[in-house]
Amino acid sequence: MIEENEHNESQNQSQETITKVTGMYKDWFLDYASYVILERAVPSIEDGFKPVQRRIMQSMKDLDDGRYNKVANLVGHTMQYHPHGDASIADAMVQLGQKELLIDTQGNWGNILTGDRAAAPRYIEARLSKFASEVVFNPKTTEWQATYDGRRKEPIDLPVKFPLLLAQGAEGIAVGLSTKILPHNFNELIDASIKHLRGRNFTLIPDFQTGGIADITDYKDGVRGGKIRVRVKIAQLDKKTLVISELPFGITTSSLIESVLKANEKKKIKINKIEDNTAAEVEILIHLPNNVSPDKTIDALYAFTNCEVSISPLCCVIDNNTPVFIGVKEVLKRSTDHTVFLLKRELEIQLAELQEQWHFASLERIFIENRIYRDIEEEKTWKGVLKAIDKGLKPYTKHLKRAVTEEDIIRLTEIRIKKISKFDIDKANQSIESLEEKMTAVKNHLENLIDFAVEYFKNLKKKYGKDRKRKTEIRLFEDIEATKVVMRNAKLYVNREEGFVGTSLRKDEFVTDCADIDDIIVFRADGKMIITKVDAKTFVGKNIIHVAIFKKNDRRTVYNMIYRDGLRGASYMKRFYVTGVTRDKEYDLTNAANNSKVWYFTANPNGEAEIITVYLRAVGKIKKLKWDVDFSELAIKGRGVKGNRVTKNSIKKIDLKEEGISTLKPRKIWFDDAVMRLNVDERGELLGEFKPNDRLLIINQHGNLKTAIPDMTMHFDEELIVLEKWQPNKPITIIYYDGQRERYYLKRFLIENPDKLEVIISDHQKSQLEMVSVDYRPMFEIVFSKRNLNAIEVNAEEFIDIKGLSALGNLLTKEKIKQVNSLEPLVYEEPNLEELEVDEMLIEIETEEEIIKKDTSDNEVAEKEDPTIDNDGQTSLF
Repeated sequence: MIEENEHNESQNQSQETITKVTGMYKDWFLDYASYVILERAVPSIEDGFKPVQRRIMQSMKDLDDGRYNKVANLVGHTMQYHPHGDASIADAMVQLGQKELLIDTQGNWGNILTGDRAAAPRYIEARLSKFASEVVFNPKTTEWQATYDGRRKEPIDLPVKFPLLLAQGAEGIAVGLSTKILPHNFNELIDASIKHLRGRNFTLIPDFQTGGIADITDYKDGVRGGKIRVRVKIAQLDKKTLVISELPFGITTSSLIESVLKANEKKKIKINKIEDNTAAEVEILIHLPNNVSPDKTIDALYAFTNCEVSISPLCCVIDNNTPVFIGVKEVLKRSTDHTVFLLKRELEIQLAELQEQWHFASLERIFIENRIYRDIEEEKTWKGVLKAIDKGLKPYTKHLKRAVTEEDIIRLTEIRIKKISKFDIDKANQSIESLEEKMTAVKNHLENLIDFAVEYFKNLKKKYGKDRKRKTEIRLFEDIEATKVVMRNAKLYVNREEGFVGTSLRKDEFVTDCADIDDIIVFRADGKMIITKVDAKTFVGKNIIHVAIFKKNDRRTVYNMIYRDGLRGASYMKRFYVTGVTRDKEYDLTNAANNSKVWYFTANPNGEAEIITVYLRAVGKIKKLKWDVDFSELAIKGRGVKGNRVTKNSIKKIDLKEEGISTLKPRKIWFDDAVMRLNVDERGELLGEFKPNDRLLIINQHGNLKTAIPDMTMHFDEELIVLEKWQPNKPITIIYYDGQRERYYLKRFLIENPDKLEVIISDHQKSQLEMVSVDYRPMFEIVFSKRNLNAIEVNAEEFIDIKGLSALGNLLTKEKIKQVNSLEPLVYEEPNLEELEVDEMLIEIETEEEIIKKDTSDNEVAEKEDPTIDNDGQTSLF
């Protein structure tokens, strides 16, 4: 029996067939992909909603009674249209609510700044905003379809009369594609729609709720391949503290702080601690150690943390049940045109309704005024009643706009006797005239549809755009080189004899601080040069004579070198710079002969050219064994030049005779106000030519003054009012309001301590800077707030002498000043330096003679007046 069962089982197994899933996979996957694209992830171009968002809005409209509804109740109602998960519906509703456009919220809806989640749906409430009620819904223009179970009707698209998709933005990941549409400013979208209606060109740029600063140079209309860079808004609170007040799009305070801490752990930046004081507004304080540059730290934060992020937009929308990729300008044009279409439909529906009202009102007036209702008194059948009314109306219906139908007559039979008895012909005529005026207005709107649409958008802006100013500042960003801003927290060491460099050679010679992304440049005694990346230990060749951090494209660092070409060749000298080379490749700085040797080598960061003394060996009949060589007489060229010959004889030694001074021309520096940075690329305003020790004068609107040696990594805030080359002997004139004394003062001063940050106005919170002038002899016009006071002109040079920076100044006025205007300054003649030097020498001679005469006369007076002094000039005991 058992054997028989086993035989049957094996026979059944042999009869089983293999089903191929290839076709199933192809069809089912396509169905799934289409469902995800059309029904979940990608918004519609018609109304800007994803399906779940559309169903949420319709549910809120169904339950809208002006009061708040629990989100849990709205979630449950939404599930009647489609069985989405309750969590996904709640999350979608929270995202809509956080955008603060369509939903009025109540309760803890989370925080887009900190990333805190919203409370549970049973604790938070929502209702439609007034904007949503006006713009999103109109049952008369909505197309409907059956829900998934056929029990209800849901909108195919909501009749949104506004570019909502661009205002809110959208993000979704589907099968095989994704979408990322960035949000734009409410008022700017309306302005762009109006420009499109009037046939003018327009530009759209993103605007984010979190604010920040954005560079939209590569936005490319939001299509595939575009990119924008977004940064935090960061400022220097004091020398040791930075404050972040706005965030990039998509970044929370938690993720930002985490990225800063990671960068600090990796030694990309150096901070003491970070504090998060964010509440309604972002406030993150970054405390810096001593001797750490705030400007370089800001650049390092942009380079190594989420203080700067890149966003790649991708505008994909559903159009006619098909995903399409278009630009945001095209989205706005389509949305605006669709708004015009909806407005036209609404006007046409309104006109039809008014015509119907006018038609029945006219029939009603005819029916009652001509007492046609009496013609039905003798009729006994319903048909007879209708025929009697129809017959009675015919003489009076020639002016009607359409024929009288049976439905019209039935409506007339439904008029109550009370209305007939109280019928007022004047009121009826007024009502009909009012309807005619409305119809005329609607027809006028239809004839001038574009003008009507423009007024519609203007009305939206007036009603809802007041508090929707742009939050994201648009600015061009400069490219930050990571090697220039990274914190050099590692130490570089060298073993010159053995030829090793690295960060792990702690027992050898210390070179400099470095970072793991730095390159180092190495020169050897055989005239070879190599550039390599910082590592723990790297062999670069024996007999190292110089090693340093390499700066790419650096033309200011000049190398002075004297070398022997070959074993017995002549000696040459040359000056050169190194801008860029191939990493880990050896370069020969000599004439490529074997056994070449470097006699003398210096690296000069500002192109210094020293004077040296060359000593020759006393061999043969050489007469001149010693002479001086000045490197400043040699032109600076590339590293590959052979150089000028120093001598063909054997050199004994070379000594430094005199330290060199820079032979480079003063560097021209420009300020580009588009990126608020210094540059040497001739972008922006020329500030002047700067020598190594020249400084910038920097004054901002808060009354902070400082001088600083120009550095391309310096940051300048938006309150900057003075930025120029500082001239120590040039006075600074200011007019300011003293908050404590409630008066206006004028003072002139010179900077006493250029290394110190100074506050040039009083420290009262109401004190404010009115005017700053850096002219030698400034003139001002003071305009008062009181109309009965005439404006006055003030010559600052006559008004007050130059005093100390901390001086209060002279009282200018007690009256409230409306405006201070800077007038054409008085002519100032530069003093002749040669005459000044002669005058100073004469003054010194005169001063010495006066001192001698004064000392002599003082002694004579003392001898006469003091009896205790004897003839020898010594003090007597009596």
